[in-house]
Amino acid sequence: MKELLIIAIGSAIVNNVVLSQFLGICPFLGVSKKTDTALGMSGAVLFVIAIASFVTALINKFILVPLGFTYLQTIVFILVIACLVQFVEMFLKKSMPPLYNSLGVYLPLITTNCAVLGVALTNVQNDYGILTSVVNGIATSIGFMIAIVIMAGLREKMEYNDIPRPFQGTAIVLVTAGLMSIAFFGFSGII
Repeated sequence: MKELLIIAIGSAIVNNVVLSQFLGICPFLGVSKKTDTALGMSGAVLFVIAIASFVTALINKFILVPLGFTYLQTIVFILVIACLVQFVEMFLKKSMPPLYNSLGVYLPLITTNCAVLGVALTNVQNDYGILTSVVNGIATSIGFMIAIVIMAGLREKMEYNDIPRPFQGTAIVLVTAGLMSIAFFGFSGII
């Protein structure tokens, strides 16, 4: 239990997938304009990463490793993630059309979100079991949610500020992301 807690804290805060590993930057920068949209994207990423961690761990443990097909891990993991994202997209389109419309092109981009594939490959690289893989996946997606919601809140506040012309738009967002990354670096001594 202690090991799972350390992995969870390490994945969510210390080794934040966005601010420490720089994975998942596309949705982080693209969807973080409004807090509601950021929360919706976080929910979709949480679902995809949690299920992908479970399914890829099962496939790796019971199919790829016993048959000696570990060289196919990346391709198989990408296919699993693509299928899960299609499922999430169909679900959101049917049950939550406003969220589906607000996420726009960024929802299909979860398929190519390197954070999702990064978690699956990290689980394999660290030789995590199925439960540990799922805990790592959920904690990583919570870290993604923390980062994107904080950024969305900051961007909503920045809309009403007088920002110098050279820093308006993408420049201030990148400076803010850099400062957030430095702030999260302060957690590196926890674990």
